[in-house]
Amino acid sequence: MQKKISTQLFCYEVPNGVSEYHGILRVTDVKLTYKEQVDALLAAYNGLMEDKLKGAVAVCKRFFLSDAANQADYLLALQTENSDCALSVVEQAPLDGTKIALWVYWQKGVQTRALSHGMFEVSHGGYRHLWSALNCNRATNSEYQTRLLLNDYVMQLAEQGCRLADHCIRTWFFVQNVDVNYAGMVKARNEVFVTQGLTDKTHFIASTGIAGRHADPKVLVLMDTYAVDGLQEGQIHYLYAPSHLNPTYEYGVSFERGTYVDYGDRRQVFISGTASINNKGEVMFPGDVRKQTERMWENVETLLKEADCTYEHVAHLIVYLRDIADYTVVKEMFDTRFPDKPKVFLLAPVCRPGWLVEMECMAVKTICDKRYAAY
Repeated sequence: MQKKISTQLFCYEVPNGVSEYHGILRVTDVKLTYKEQVDALLAAYNGLMEDKLKGAVAVCKRFFLSDAANQADYLLALQTENSDCALSVVEQAPLDGTKIALWVYWQKGVQTRALSHGMFEVSHGGYRHLWSALNCNRATNSEYQTRLLLNDYVMQLAEQGCRLADHCIRTWFFVQNVDVNYAGMVKARNEVFVTQGLTDKTHFIASTGIAGRHADPKVLVLMDTYAVDGLQEGQIHYLYAPSHLNPTYEYGVSFERGTYVDYGDRRQVFISGTASINNKGEVMFPGDVRKQTERMWENVETLLKEADCTYEHVAHLIVYLRDIADYTVVKEMFDTRFPDKPKVFLLAPVCRPGWLVEMECMAVKTICDKRYAAY
């Protein structure tokens, strides 16, 4: 009998501390109906929770759908019944021909609770990790939607005693028809950031801005976020890789290439959506997806090196492609270089048409820094 679900896991286990697990769950039988694929995926997820990941809790889930307008309601009805973490659902079709895939981030040794406005708290020691997902509204255009999203988020953070500039580590913006609506999202983000003290003289926030849509066609921008409360000055660091990449503000956008956070026992690294770009902000190797993939890898590797990490420390890879016809080539390249790394390939045009491929990742490395409390 054919196995219906493929599960790839990255495990970072700490005997007397917080353990972390990253998983990519994919359907392997493309002939299954959507409901059969969902049911098989959730059964595999529940099996993990009862066996290999017993005692762990989900921190964030992101479901990738091939047709959100026709698929989201069924999935959300099943998930909302036992919503245990930040739940993200975005139309970014899995490129293997299936209808759904799942990225999950689990932890063990933490306490979780739901806060207001759909925010979830994950706490341990002196830290509170605040996750939110599926934030959206139906304002007139992408600029107004983004402005409202960010202003609401600023207020939600304030309710938790936090500030956007001091506590937000990572954002994701999923933009419907990215070639048309990305500019409005960027304009609003730039302007809100200035009001929050996020400028080219201070810092920005690690982010991915990529094509993706909500089930509701009037929702043009979806936002997921991650913030941490309880950090001391000096725990957050920003990655630049100036030999390979230029500051994003030089071409009119406002995000960091990557961020890492040091705890007493580990370093967590968040690499933003990264493409084939040079330190002048130019698209490298237009039209050649192989060379773009190689340059993208090199850029990410340079960012990781700045955080004293390598690809060995990477927990998962999310790969976005503009053209479905490039899937076979790019998948073969990733499978050759990263055969055992949890990864998923999605149909999601990058924010600049010349970029054929983009990737993001998270990494974790053991350190010992007695200045800070353990994770």
